Amino acid sequence: MPRTAFLTALMLWSAASCAYADKVSICYNYGCAASAEVKLRGAELSRINLLFAWIDGAAEERQAISQAIGLFQTFAGQQTPTFRDRGRNFPDDGVDGRMDCIDHAHNTSAYLRLMEERGWLRFHRILEPVKRAPLIFNEHWSARIAD
Repeated sequence: MPRTAFLTALMLWSAASCAYADKVSICYNYGCAASAEVKLRGAELSRINLLFAWIDGAAEERQAISQAIGLFQTFAGQQTPTFRDRGRNFPDDGVDGRMDCIDHAHNTSAYLRLMEERGWLRFHRILEPVKRAPLIFNEHWSARIAD
């Protein structure tokens, strides 16, 4: 490849990997009290897309979904205060960026919808978030998928 063609290709790839390719609205601070728009670069989405490249069944797709959600949360934490979130609710009480199960259910559902829109989910469909309340004051929300 001639040097000028190589440099042109490199510049186009670099621009594509820096450009924002998609965005997703997330929430945090317990009960979705605060929200932010996370802008995803082409390179970030390409990295997630690779997780789904050779999927051959629902079990493999669930593993890829799990890894993709972790990457989405990492990318969101680079743009929002959600990187301050800690496991359970008490260790981060009062911290900007904290998330409870309502926030996580909303955000995970948003990431799943983005995966669905991009055609990455072949073995699962997205359902509405689910709420369970085994005890009066023990409510829990979660995102939900089905084979």
